[in-house]
Amino acid sequence: MSAYEEAVRVRTGAAQADEPGWEVDPDDDWALAVVATVGRQLRLRREAAGMRAGEFAAAVGYGEDLVYKIEAGKRIPRPEFLDAADGVLGAKGLVAAMKEDVKKVRYPKKVRDLAEMEARAVEIGVYECSSIAGLLQTPEHARALLECWLPAYSPEDLETRVAARMARQSVFDRSPAPFLSFVLEESVLLRRVGGTMTRKQQFERLLAVGRLNNVSLQVMPMSSVAHPGMGGRIELLKFEDGTAVGRSDGAFNGRPASGLRQLRILELRYGTIRAQALPPGESLALIERLLGET
Repeated sequence: MSAYEEAVRVRTGAAQADEPGWEVDPDDDWALAVVATVGRQLRLRREAAGMRAGEFAAAVGYGEDLVYKIEAGKRIPRPEFLDAADGVLGAKGLVAAMKEDVKKVRYPKKVRDLAEMEARAVEIGVYECSSIAGLLQTPEHARALLECWLPAYSPEDLETRVAARMARQSVFDRSPAPFLSFVLEESVLLRRVGGTMTRKQQFERLLAVGRLNNVSLQVMPMSSVAHPGMGGRIELLKFEDGTAVGRSDGAFNGRPASGLRQLRILELRYGTIRAQALPPGESLALIERLLGET
């Protein structure tokens, strides 16, 4: 485990010590149903074990009020809470197994939907003009970006969003691996997001990913002429059945597009951007130089 991963683990662990769960999105019907079912099962097992809520709360190391909220489906239990509950209730792994049920509902629906599509895609293309693509960010870089958001996220919501962004990166672990291409503006790399160590680790992450056989990482230099990506971010996802979906800040009101004509427009724009950007080899050399200067 690297130093920055250890720092993330310690920092996240400290945040989790105060609260045993995450807030439930009131507009996410699926998440509400999952959390309600988990909470009901916890309450039934606690009552079957003959434990009052206060006694159970003391045994698992959390407040009684928060135990009530989890059982009422108003809070999403954290994995360590379910592990502790499993041991206290003598559930032999049945309560701990519910971690899989709540693993995804803790993330915002919009993020879950995007992660689900990325998990199915055989090809992903992303152009970013204002920040490093989320699939390429380190936890500390993602946190530094989210910390400057206004109105500010609560510490708990901030950590949830960082975790959600990192969870999407499981796309790199898929087998067979999808083809991923990224084009980043050089200005994004020059922006001082976080401290020196955060920037170094982010450049190292870009170099590691950019050297993968199934990844093409390109940089659009500051010296380039105007190009079709100046209207905003572009993302294209293609699936095994031949269908595709795309989205661009500068087209179709920023809404997802799956129509043939719309996709052709986005593919034309993205293809032109890739043609104007530095080749992958020169792009990695640029990132290596920036790493050395950091």
